[in-house]
Amino acid sequence: MRKRSYSELIEFDTLDDRFEYLRIGGKVGFATFGFERWMNQGFYTSAEWRRIRHVVIARDVGMDLGVDGWPVTDRILVHHMNPLDKEDLRRGNPEILDPEFLISVSHKTHNAIHYGDRSLLPQPFVERRPGDTRSWSKIRREHE
Repeated sequence: MRKRSYSELIEFDTLDDRFEYLRIGGKVGFATFGFERWMNQGFYTSAEWRRIRHVVIARDVGMDLGVDGWPVTDRILVHHMNPLDKEDLRRGNPEILDPEFLISVSHKTHNAIHYGDRSLLPQPFVERRPGDTRSWSKIRREHE
């Protein structure tokens, strides 16, 4: 598996291209840590993780995948671009706290990356204007 990095990620301009670069395509219900889930839970509550999380969010200015114009409107997650495993935690792999291998994402984008489901990605905002749609009652009558 190739190592993904922030330096390479920012070469892609669009949210969709960055998604393709990061997409893992895992399986729902597959246990990464199994009975040793306490290991990553301890890591994600550590002072070191909280500090680097704030650094990454500030670097990405709260944008989904760091793409300008795609603000995360709910809780921001910081995603490991290269999947974290038990050995990374046991050995204290320095890459797990290196911003070069981390990116800010929304919950939906995080799930899309892990499960390869493009439909979960945020959609562009479409500003509504008066008269840009017909009323439902007119549409209903046309189909009767």
